[in-house]
Amino acid sequence: MSHMPPQSAARGAAPPLCAATAVPAALSASSSMEGFSLAGRLMHKTPLPGSVVPEMTNSMIEISTGICHSASEVLGQLTPIRDALVQSADKLHIAVVGGGTHPFQQWHERRIYDKPRFRELSELYGYLSKQFTIFGQHVHIGCPDANAALLMLHRMSRYIPHFIALSASSPYVQGQDTAFDSARLNSVFAFPLSGRAPFALTWEDFTAYFDKMTRTGVVKSMKDFYWDIRPKPEFGTIEIRVFDTPLTIERAAALAGYVQSLGAWFLADQPFMPEEDDYLVYTYNRFQACRFGMDAVYVDPSTGDHMPLREHIMMTMDKIASHAAMQGAANAMHMLRTETEAGQNDARWLRERQREEQLLAEVSRQAAQRFRGTRL
Repeated sequence: MSHMPPQSAARGAAPPLCAATAVPAALSASSSMEGFSLAGRLMHKTPLPGSVVPEMTNSMIEISTGICHSASEVLGQLTPIRDALVQSADKLHIAVVGGGTHPFQQWHERRIYDKPRFRELSELYGYLSKQFTIFGQHVHIGCPDANAALLMLHRMSRYIPHFIALSASSPYVQGQDTAFDSARLNSVFAFPLSGRAPFALTWEDFTAYFDKMTRTGVVKSMKDFYWDIRPKPEFGTIEIRVFDTPLTIERAAALAGYVQSLGAWFLADQPFMPEEDDYLVYTYNRFQACRFGMDAVYVDPSTGDHMPLREHIMMTMDKIASHAAMQGAANAMHMLRTETEAGQNDARWLRERQREEQLLAEVSRQAAQRFRGTRL
């Protein structure tokens, strides 16, 4: 494996960002699913930042920004991509919606997109591939060098519950309320190479681990790891993969700003050294955030103290406020903090709409309106 490339962030500088998110079609008829992949092809006629590419099944598409240096730049790139996607989908009579799951799609009706890697994964994982019609936001953050990337990765792991609760938008699966705020991540857990990265703080140690894994024949590249956070050496980044796709691009950009602010704090202040024992409570904290969202309990890895997750999020936001301001993320942090104080996230919004409408198709229609920027 190669070292991190030179376009990484300098120490003390604003870590660059890239945000990628998968979004579903809001309709579940197979003809609409086929049409959604056509919407991506229509978009190629419009010059856009970032990229638009197919995903595992025909009912989903991935949109991503290029390299950005602030949350506002992320939003500035996502906006024309979103607008072009919505306009192309309108021509095909398809609605586009955010969220970590489609509330009422049936996995067995999905079709694998015709691409060699997707066909290979489908042959390996069977029905899990179609069940993987779930939608997440990935945030890449630039790092100064390879060792710094691993340090950043393991520091960031303490904040995985924050990312899950703040982005949670997948309470419904196949028409049922799962009682989880983020049910999407339960599907990820089914894959054998999911979970967390091995505890290695030097690139030499990580390379030794990777070489051992490739010798087993279990993995061929970093893409074979479905870790919550993984290094991306060809980009000079780490990639955080636990976010549900938000219902709005404004929230997606705000989440990227939160990650960047944390990264800036890590680089400037070196606030703590991660330890292997941090992971003793990792899976428990992760479960709490998936299950209860903003009402989760957080166990501090360093002290063992139990506290409301919301309290830990707000404490963290206080610590990084000056770094957020320097990154131009103050507005993003204000948005997330306001909703944290209120215990609000997209999962709660979806449940509130369902309680009122009693029809998931109508909830999806309203969510599609939110995605396109219409205020409800």
